[in-house]
Amino acid sequence: MTQMISMNPYTGKQNQAYQSFDLGLLDDALSRVSQAQKVWAEQSLAARAQYLQKLASLLREKKDELARLATSEMGKTLSSAAAEVEKCAWVCEYYAEQGAGMLATENVSGEGLDGKVMYQPMGVILAIMPWNFPYWQVFRFLAPALMAGNAAVLKHASNVPGCALAIESLCREAGLDEDLFRTLLVSGSDSARVIRHPLIQAVTFTGSTDAGRKVAAEAGQYLKKTVLELGGSDPYLVLDDADVGKAVESCVTSRLLNNGQSCIAAKRFIVDEKVYGAFVAGMADAMAAKSVGDPMQSDIDIGPQARDDLSESLAHQVEESIRLGAVLVTGGKREGSLFWPTVLGEVRPGMPAFDEELFGPVAAVIRARDEASAVALANQSEFGLGGAVFSRDTERAERVARQLQVGAVAINDFVKSDPRMPFGGVKASGYGRELSVFGIREFTNIKSLVTG
Repeated sequence: MTQMISMNPYTGKQNQAYQSFDLGLLDDALSRVSQAQKVWAEQSLAARAQYLQKLASLLREKKDELARLATSEMGKTLSSAAAEVEKCAWVCEYYAEQGAGMLATENVSGEGLDGKVMYQPMGVILAIMPWNFPYWQVFRFLAPALMAGNAAVLKHASNVPGCALAIESLCREAGLDEDLFRTLLVSGSDSARVIRHPLIQAVTFTGSTDAGRKVAAEAGQYLKKTVLELGGSDPYLVLDDADVGKAVESCVTSRLLNNGQSCIAAKRFIVDEKVYGAFVAGMADAMAAKSVGDPMQSDIDIGPQARDDLSESLAHQVEESIRLGAVLVTGGKREGSLFWPTVLGEVRPGMPAFDEELFGPVAAVIRARDEASAVALANQSEFGLGGAVFSRDTERAERVARQLQVGAVAINDFVKSDPRMPFGGVKASGYGRELSVFGIREFTNIKSLVTG
């Protein structure tokens, strides 16, 4: 039987080896999960909420331990990892408190109509999740899925097996049936077999656009619903009347979030030419001031990229963009998995820094002639996840924000996922929504009942 190896991206040393799941046991495992779901669906909403509250308590109780595990497996700083665990506790509490209202039967009446709309669980949901937020990506699906009465099976990224198993352990410690949430340590190439299984009712996937297309195609053959949260090249528009200092602060924070490895992070900075020079200078100074190194150390701002090959790929995108005319303002240094915060100026369409997702601490700054030019450049992308607009005139900023082809926009701030707001994208960034009332209803059977 094969093993799944957890490696520390900073030291390059092995953390631990884990036994991979034996796919010969898949039928039995999913049968058990399906049976557990049927029992769980009979629990009252109040009872389900109590389990979510227990999960929230356990997450906070074990926050330091869980944070160190995430840092050791994918390289985020300890403070970032601890904040991620806290956010998982929040989403559990949010659905424990709000879920019953979101799932309550709705009465619909009118002339000749006496109807109800009910939200019932779908069954067993497969979650295929990435490594960059090894806890949050799972819990933002898991909390509403459980509250809605579903069971879940997790196929996590192969470089965070410890985090995947830790989530399973937390669920069991919270008192959930041991089969209600199962982690399957299988390779990406084996995912299709799990998707095809008749007991899997739907699939949620977060990851690259290319992988998302494959998941959607596989699930589509079997008419299984999917929710896809895919790549992004989020445009942040800095208009001519923006507070440049505030814009720089928010843009740098967003670009360096999670060592720059976030689909919802700012990627393309589209700046009006009247403030372009001041913005580039401010961003270069702020990026250059960040410390890079061991993510276990409290004085380090930026840890390693999750794998050496990811750092290498990012370096190639930077080098090719420079070859095509981009200007290296600061950074560009790489040592193994470490990549120093980098600013590229004069980025234009046709360069990797404009056309592709830069999944690391590299900022692509693009010069815009005016507001209309900025909007056109922002929408000149296959992606449509998030974006932001900076202007002292909030009415103007909202008017511009409405023109952006994205799923979420921030004004004078950076985009964050929040349990209270729907999260997801358009175009090649996927479809469907997570979080808020929309997220909990994605994996329910919205059933109409009419009395004659």
